[in-house]
Amino acid sequence: MAEYSILVVEDEHTLRRLLEYRLSKQYDVRTAANGEEALERVEEQAPDLIVSDIMMPRMDGFALQAALHKDQKTRAIPFIFLTAKADEQSRLRGMRTGVDDYITKPFDIEQLLTRIARLLERTKIFQTQLDARLGQDYSQRLLPKKMPEVAGYRVLHHVTPREQGGGDLLDFFPAGNGVYFFTIGDVMGKGLQAKFYAWTFFSYVRGTIHAMLGPQTAPSELLTRLNQIVMNDEVLADIFVSLLLLKWDSNTHRVTYANAGHPRPILVRSSGAHVLEESDLILGLDANAQFSDTSVDLDRGEAFVAYTDGIMEERTPSGEMIGEGGVVEAALQAYAEAHPLQTMLASILSASDGYDFTDDVLVLWLQRDA
Repeated sequence: MAEYSILVVEDEHTLRRLLEYRLSKQYDVRTAANGEEALERVEEQAPDLIVSDIMMPRMDGFALQAALHKDQKTRAIPFIFLTAKADEQSRLRGMRTGVDDYITKPFDIEQLLTRIARLLERTKIFQTQLDARLGQDYSQRLLPKKMPEVAGYRVLHHVTPREQGGGDLLDFFPAGNGVYFFTIGDVMGKGLQAKFYAWTFFSYVRGTIHAMLGPQTAPSELLTRLNQIVMNDEVLADIFVSLLLLKWDSNTHRVTYANAGHPRPILVRSSGAHVLEESDLILGLDANAQFSDTSVDLDRGEAFVAYTDGIMEERTPSGEMIGEGGVVEAALQAYAEAHPLQTMLASILSASDGYDFTDDVLVLWLQRDA
C-alpha cells in the first residue's frame, strides 16, 4: 500500500487518465473532473496532496482551494496547480492565496513527480517537527516539576520523554501529616495520540484523588474508582492504562501500593534486590475488577523503585528485551552510588544495543537514609 495519497483534479479526460496512470506507480491516486467532484472525494478521504488544474467547469481550481481553506481539517493540504504557460495572472493570484507549487502546461511528468516528492517530504518534516513539539508539551504536562523534600529520605525521579513514545505519567499529592500519594502510569499506545489520552486520563486521576484524598484513603479504593471512570467514559472507552498508585507515610516509613497491571516495583537493600509480587488487572478491561493493597516497611537504607515499561523493553544486542531481571540487576548496581538513577539507566543502556532509549523512560527512586 502506498504511503501517500494524491487527488488529481483535471477536466481533460486524457490528461486526467495519464496522470492517474503515472502517479499510481508511486502513490494512491484518486481523480475528479472538477472542483465539485474533488470536494466529494476529499469528504470521503482527505488526500495528502492535491494536483489540480485551474480552469475547469462548475468549480475551478481557485474556488476548490478556497472551499478547502474554509475547513480547518483540510486547509493544510498541499496544492500543486497546473496552469497554461501564458496565464501569468493566475500564477500571481495563486501565490497570494497560498498555493504550494505551479507546473506550467505542457509539462514533463518527471518534473511533476519531482515536485510532488519534494513537497510531500517537506510536509512530512513539518508534521514530524509539529508532532515532536506537541508531544514534548504533553509529556511535560504529565510530569511534576519537583519531588517532595522530606527529612530522612531521598525522593528522586528521572523522566526522558521520547517523540514517538507513549503516555507515561507521574505525579504526587500531599495528603497531610507526612503522607504522600504517588501515581505512576502508562497509557497504552505510541506517539501523540497516546500522549493526548494520557493527558485526558491524568485530569481524571487528579480530580479523583483530590476528591477522595485523605491520610486513611487506600490506594485500592482509588484504583477501583479510576477503573470505573475508564470503563464508563466515552472519551477513554478505547484505551487501557497500567497504573501503580502508592501511599507513602514518611512517619511510619510504610509504603502501601495497589498495582493495576504496571511493572512490579523493586525493593533494594545492601544485601540484594527483589521484585514485589502483587499486581492486579490493568485499568479498562473489567468493570468489576478488584484491586488489593500491599504494604512494605522501609528499613534504614532501603529503596523502593518504580518504573514504566520503556526501560525493560530495551533490546540487547542479541535482540532480547532487558526484562524485569535486567532492571533489578541495574537497580542493585546503582544502590550504593551517589546518583543512583543515572547509574541505573547507564547500566541498562550499556547492556542494550543503542545509545539512547527508544521509548519513554520514567523511574521513581524512594530511599530511606541509612
